[in-house]
Amino acid sequence: MKHRIVVLGAGYAGAVTAGRLARRLHRDDVEITLVNGDPEFVERVRLHQLATGQDLRPRPLRAVFAGTGVRLRTAWVASVDADRKTVALTGEQGPDGLGPDTLAYDTLVYALGSTTTDHGVPGVAEYAHNVAGKQDALRLRARLAELEPGADVLVVGGGLTGIEAATEIAEARPDLQVSIASRGGVGDWLGDKARRHLHLVLDRLGIAVHARADVTRVETDAVVTAEAGRIPARVTVWTAGFAVHPIAAATTLTVSDTGQIVVDGTMRSVSHPDVYAVGDAARAEGAGGKPLRMACATATPMAWQAADALAARLTGREVRETTIGYATQCVSLGRRDGILQRVTHEDEVTSTVIAGRGGARIKELICSAAAWSVSHPTMLVPSRRRRLAATREAETRLVTT
Repeated sequence: MKHRIVVLGAGYAGAVTAGRLARRLHRDDVEITLVNGDPEFVERVRLHQLATGQDLRPRPLRAVFAGTGVRLRTAWVASVDADRKTVALTGEQGPDGLGPDTLAYDTLVYALGSTTTDHGVPGVAEYAHNVAGKQDALRLRARLAELEPGADVLVVGGGLTGIEAATEIAEARPDLQVSIASRGGVGDWLGDKARRHLHLVLDRLGIAVHARADVTRVETDAVVTAEAGRIPARVTVWTAGFAVHPIAAATTLTVSDTGQIVVDGTMRSVSHPDVYAVGDAARAEGAGGKPLRMACATATPMAWQAADALAARLTGREVRETTIGYATQCVSLGRRDGILQRVTHEDEVTSTVIAGRGGARIKELICSAAAWSVSHPTMLVPSRRRRLAATREAETRLVTT
């Protein structure tokens, strides 16, 4: 009997895990099934581009995994029974539309990612748009296309997603009045140099900033804040945080207070050794004992760790564990500007910053590399040392040109 591996979710973490397992294990010994609700891989880090009218390169999962032995199921996950080792599926969209609604596994890789959260603020679900998923971005795209010149667009949230959404909209539609509201300061986590550049760009793009404005209600044509009163908004874009899907919390798996599956250093569940979790859905410790943040930057190394550990255990090899850390934080500010902030392994900012066109070019390089790693799932991935060396070489070329 083949060992049945089921991977739930084909975002960055799930797709990379499935591809790496296919390369490390023989298809005569294992059966790898990848379950995803969308038939295409979605570049989530580019959804703000999709929302502003740019078309993203299609990446059909069947083409991505052709010849790898990975079986694809285009369906949604309804529930997971971690004790019986089964997954309930719904909305099957396979080529024949058939197949059991229940999928059994010997090892499960849970990579269902995250979605937006409204933090209990009234009106978000009814009136706000977001860029957490492809369909969400397409709905925002259609709504923005309807707006007449001078219309107010408000982005709620001063983190990476909010900044990228606001600058992308303002650059693509300079005829709109774009603003951003944040409970704290916008880009507060950045170093001084990066933060100064960010606010210069916000000023250049004409983006009004409502800092320390706690949104208490979203209405059809405005948001209400505790400090700044009512802020007009024909369109509100909600980017004030992400939350994991509630599926894991409904199982017997040990989860954190955020609903993430608690895993050890090999991305294996601390309560169920036949379950691995990667990406936003996992609560894993990184360098310095800090929980890894939800990000594409952590999804891929988590996928490598899980795939290598699982493959080693199935083949009787030594299981190696590597502490996952950080190197940079990147933010795009439209298509022609950006920031690359160098950070320590523990994610603390340093004084090294590349901003402007150089920052934009490096951010584009990183996004393209992430998509390439998914599109070439069985290709050998360079070591971390080689990847860092290549990044530093690119940075050096940009600084000196």
